[in-house]
Amino acid sequence: MTSPVSVDASNPALQRFRADVKSMHAYAVQDARGMVKLDAMENPFSLSPALQGELGARLGALAINRYPGARGVDLQCALAAHACMPEGFALMLGNGSDELISLLALACDLPGATVLAPVPGFVMYAMSAQLQGLRFVGVPLTADFELDEVAMLEAIAREKPAIVYIAYPNNPTANLWDDGIIEKIIEAQGAGGGLVVMDEAYQPFAGKSYLDRIAKHRHVLLMRTLSKFGLAGVRLGYLMGPAALIAEIDKVRPPYNISVLNCECALFALEHAKVFEAQAATIRAERTKLLAALATLPGVTVWPSDANMILVRIDGAEQGGGDRAGKTFDRMKAHGVLVKNVSKMHPLLANCLRLTVGTADENAQMLVAIRKSL
Repeated sequence: MTSPVSVDASNPALQRFRADVKSMHAYAVQDARGMVKLDAMENPFSLSPALQGELGARLGALAINRYPGARGVDLQCALAAHACMPEGFALMLGNGSDELISLLALACDLPGATVLAPVPGFVMYAMSAQLQGLRFVGVPLTADFELDEVAMLEAIAREKPAIVYIAYPNNPTANLWDDGIIEKIIEAQGAGGGLVVMDEAYQPFAGKSYLDRIAKHRHVLLMRTLSKFGLAGVRLGYLMGPAALIAEIDKVRPPYNISVLNCECALFALEHAKVFEAQAATIRAERTKLLAALATLPGVTVWPSDANMILVRIDGAEQGGGDRAGKTFDRMKAHGVLVKNVSKMHPLLANCLRLTVGTADENAQMLVAIRKSL
């Protein structure tokens, strides 16, 4: 999170920065101090005191005076086993999915290369492409946030993208897209010699995965993160795919990009996977209850969710006109509940808020806040 600074246009050193960088906005992280934090799709559950003690002892015993070593290989093997990675595939680690997306842009930065993804979607697909100097092409979803099959296939034929991202499920719309359309997109992209990256960041909350189909393709990569598993603070993502492809992407990975602390936390979590799976089950159950409760609110449209977030649209007329979602967001914040106002991200998201599924108590507080704020 960057602090606001005054603009000093007279500083000649500013001329050393790229014009497109100076025109961009930094990724904004909301200040959640003192709030019920339901804006970032985090697992709301902390470790039990017993597990905290066990993890603390392990972290305290690490050789933090040494660069990360073979323990990273142990983590790769543990993740491959956890994910049931297919034979002939390889796995690489990233400092969250964000770094993996940046490394993909770097590795595929050929002259004229393009990155393509449905929009609205995860903002880092476009940001990483643009920072690396690649063109980004966003293909709008339909009005009900489904894939536009014709538009996607036409865009792939026209743009011949190096990478097509398919979020499964999507952020911020929280839905899983039609498998038949996804297969047509994968076939079209493969015919053009490009990569498809299936982004399964929210897999712990989805009813299905693309993993059981990935082995039949030579150009499809599958990306996951432990952030939604319950380790958002650890920053650990991983990318699986045919070994020959992973080997090329791994060449641009910075050495020692995963710290010994991150690595040990991830290994610890995998050893206690049942704890985190139980938390995910609780979140899915809470999502069902929250969807039902939100559906009863007048003036609110609710979309189905396969993730740990719910997209809602604030309908009807706002007194005095203006931004309905923005005003509802501000009122909820005044009631101590922080959600995400996504209404300015894309025209299809007009007057939409994204709500993270929290604990039963947090969800109850959010429902009270949104009722009072409509």
